[in-house]
Amino acid sequence: MNISRVHRSFFPVISAIPVRGFVLWLLLLIALVPLPIQAEGIWIDTHQLQKLPVTGEAWANVKRNADKSNLTFDLADKDNRANIQVLAKALVFRRLHREEYRQQVLQACAAIIGTELNADTLALGRELAAYVIAADLVKLDPEFDILFRSWLKELLSLSLEGRSLRSTHEDRPNNWGTHAGASRAAIAVYLDDRAELDRTAMVFKGWLGDHLSYAGFRYGDKSWQADPAMPVGVNPRYAKKDGHNIDGVLPDDQRRGGGFSWPPPKENYVWEALQGALVQAVILNRAGFDVWNWQNKALLRAYSWLHYEANYPAQGDDTWQLHLVNYFYNSEFPAPVPAGAGKNMGWADWTHGPDAPPKTSKATIIGLIFPLLFLGSNLLVKRYN
Repeated sequence: MNISRVHRSFFPVISAIPVRGFVLWLLLLIALVPLPIQAEGIWIDTHQLQKLPVTGEAWANVKRNADKSNLTFDLADKDNRANIQVLAKALVFRRLHREEYRQQVLQACAAIIGTELNADTLALGRELAAYVIAADLVKLDPEFDILFRSWLKELLSLSLEGRSLRSTHEDRPNNWGTHAGASRAAIAVYLDDRAELDRTAMVFKGWLGDHLSYAGFRYGDKSWQADPAMPVGVNPRYAKKDGHNIDGVLPDDQRRGGGFSWPPPKENYVWEALQGALVQAVILNRAGFDVWNWQNKALLRAYSWLHYEANYPAQGDDTWQLHLVNYFYNSEFPAPVPAGAGKNMGWADWTHGPDAPPKTSKATIIGLIFPLLFLGSNLLVKRYN
């Protein structure tokens, strides 16, 4: 077969196609289809950090906590705040490039090894993710990193009071499970374990309400469920009960305030469960998953229900969450500065708050590639016409 003859006979057909129309169609496709692009860093990339301000109340709060000393590092203490303060040290190191902050993070990461032996999976889930993210930010010394990675891998299946991080994530559809999932996701990305990450995402999507993705949770009282026969972690869009809006309710945490009643009890377990869910979402999104749109924007609906139906806005150590929600959903929930740091994460008023650089949108990507596609279409027309 004469390849050159085929080549010449094929491209006149191509030249008959309105190439510029094809380019516009391709751009429309890009705009409509999610772009799962894996980002650098578990939580935030160093380029974004370099653009953050070193003035203002949010920064001062981070810096004040990074400068704290005499911390006690203990993964078994579910109320220990050192994890968030170590994360602050890692963020300040990356922003100011001052080695003393990195050394303090290295010391903390070494000190926590072994403290998990007296923990339960709630404590481990709450405490661990911030240390893993801090380690990712400062980059551990190679020899210690080998040890740290081996230890993290063991933690995934370590039995604590009959449960592991994995089993808790896959069994408990409440604050226990969401915190376990956050630390599980952080470990998976740190270890570059794609199978673990995919499984974590599958379970999280099931918790958001996709039974086809995962449905292995064990639920408590189901009176807050939209459909007790098909229980979920977040009630589906448009869900109602006795005429009341329960779209976005976290049934297995809302039940902690009692069975279904109206007006709804202001149950703080819901806010704590969202701490773990939100950290999972950010990590998975940065790893390429379109979590913000899963199950009709389930997370946005959860925050909306708390604010507009339960009349229960974030307080205290939950206020950092709203900066992330506003950043990723372009919402306008009340988000104070400085914001209180949470049990597993904090400092979002600095990293993702009003002064943070805007995230890269599809419109930005289209704006970058349009000239290239347009130039390519012109070259094709000139070459084969």
